[in-house]
Amino acid sequence: MDLPINYFKQTLKGDQPQYGLWMGLPDTICAEIGASAGFDWVLIDAEHAPYSVRDVHNHLQVIAPYNVPAIVRPAEGRTALLKQLLDVGAQTLLVPMVDSADQAKQLVQDVRYPPDGIRGLGTSMSRAARWNRVDNYLHRANEEICLLVQVETKVALQNLDEIVAVEGIDGVFIGPSDLSASMGHIGNPGHPDVVSAIESGLETILTAGKAAGILAVDEALARRYVEKGANFVGVGVDAALLSNATRQLANQFKQATSDGEQAGY
Repeated sequence: MDLPINYFKQTLKGDQPQYGLWMGLPDTICAEIGASAGFDWVLIDAEHAPYSVRDVHNHLQVIAPYNVPAIVRPAEGRTALLKQLLDVGAQTLLVPMVDSADQAKQLVQDVRYPPDGIRGLGTSMSRAARWNRVDNYLHRANEEICLLVQVETKVALQNLDEIVAVEGIDGVFIGPSDLSASMGHIGNPGHPDVVSAIESGLETILTAGKAAGILAVDEALARRYVEKGANFVGVGVDAALLSNATRQLANQFKQATSDGEQAGY
């Protein structure tokens, strides 16, 4: 059996921006709806949404038939947790809150098998290895792993030159929400100071030859960051899309009823 190719890792080397959907609803039907919508990638957000490792496993299973790359964002960059996520089939990880080159170096070690890293071996129980049915999995797995680190504090931006220089980091993602809070503009990722810091960060990432990512649900900001060279851009969050659409629909009909009552209908 062949090792699955990490097409997301391949597309990061191209010239076209890749647009993705954030998945915060831990229901497999929602995962299928998002995976079949036509995005270039989807992200399973186990940092802020209530996903267990088993939930991530289930999501990866139902997303697989739609041939859309799936990124997994864990709650933290803990060695044992990353091992579990890789074993259930994640090939691309986005690790949050990376503030230093030392953290980035440790993550590179965590996601690779020896002698390049310290990832533990357990392929007989691993979906990633198809339970030892993937030919030479242990010798080939490292080449298909894509490691993305998330910088989202003032400290991280101060250390960005050192972080992007770490060998084995495929891309750097700037987290606008936490960055805005770190910069004193909590809840306002579109603040001019935050936008300026993000654009400077994107330039640093791209100059180092790494892929640069961002989450920007504001269309104007998303397009602005793409113009600045962002390679992979999250443009929507499933939970927010559902929340906004249902609230809008409710308000639409309740407002119509209210207007009718005021007109004496």
